[in-house]
Amino acid sequence: MVALVFPGQGSQYIGMGKEFYEYSEKARRIFALSEEITGIPVRKLSFEGPLEELTLTENLQVAITTVNLASFEVLKETVGEGFQNLVSYTAGHSLGEFSALYASGVLSLEDTLLVVKKRGELMGKASTEKPSGMYAIINLDRSILEELLTQAEGLVIISNYNSPRQLVISGEEPALFQVAERAKSLGAKAVKLRVSAGFHSPLMAEAEREFAKFLEGVEFRDPVIPFVSSVSAQAERKGAKIKELIMRQITSPVRWIEAVEFIYSQGVRDFVEVGPKQVLKGLISQILNGQLYRCYNLETLSDLEVLKSEIFSLQKTYLQ
Repeated sequence: MVALVFPGQGSQYIGMGKEFYEYSEKARRIFALSEEITGIPVRKLSFEGPLEELTLTENLQVAITTVNLASFEVLKETVGEGFQNLVSYTAGHSLGEFSALYASGVLSLEDTLLVVKKRGELMGKASTEKPSGMYAIINLDRSILEELLTQAEGLVIISNYNSPRQLVISGEEPALFQVAERAKSLGAKAVKLRVSAGFHSPLMAEAEREFAKFLEGVEFRDPVIPFVSSVSAQAERKGAKIKELIMRQITSPVRWIEAVEFIYSQGVRDFVEVGPKQVLKGLISQILNGQLYRCYNLETLSDLEVLKSEIFSLQKTYLQ
């Protein structure tokens, strides 16, 4: 059994997606359609930068999603017939959920791009309303971090349960900075994330309301491949339920630990991270530490060469 997992913000770099763009006609069509639908120069930003402009939330969400979708189409084309029988689940980390929804057949390609464009615009707008941000807190026990949050002089919450070793906090400045400094004084590492606001927290309430209104007019089909939500940390098989969860996603914590554990509990032992970098591969290794599993990446031609033999051998195993 194979699960496809899709990265979100934080996985970007200049040059992402370029190899597949040059390699695959389908990938080129994804990039061209993305630019046509969103009006964002995705190829220039992804391949050339500048990084500061690429990292703007309203640009980044579209760019990463485009790279994810192009990579997915390359994988699907490589596997060929029987792809849906090979893949048992899809999941995504925050923004990556929208790529997973496309891969599962819940959203059309056009709607996926329109939705992430709107999401990026609303979340970018929210960043101008009140100073806020996010920190990754590494190597600090969850119970200790939760105790620090009770002492915060302002709104600060755990927004991402990424792995047993990495939790992310979101909140208002200067309370957010104070919690991060206290965590460091206890021996943890605190890394300020390059995001424009405190995502996955109540600070996104207005953005979420506007996003929910926008989603009312978007069709969410029942998935062809079960989609594991990082809001519910369960496999979701009904489009209406998925739509409801996505409407709440911007203010809801990312329950990535539970999502990965759920997928593993269903018998999945092979994960493919589809998109730039290896952020999710690292988190999965921390979540499933000591257990039997394999995790691959797919963002370059060399990754594809590795996957060709592995995926075809998996086909023989799972499609018999």
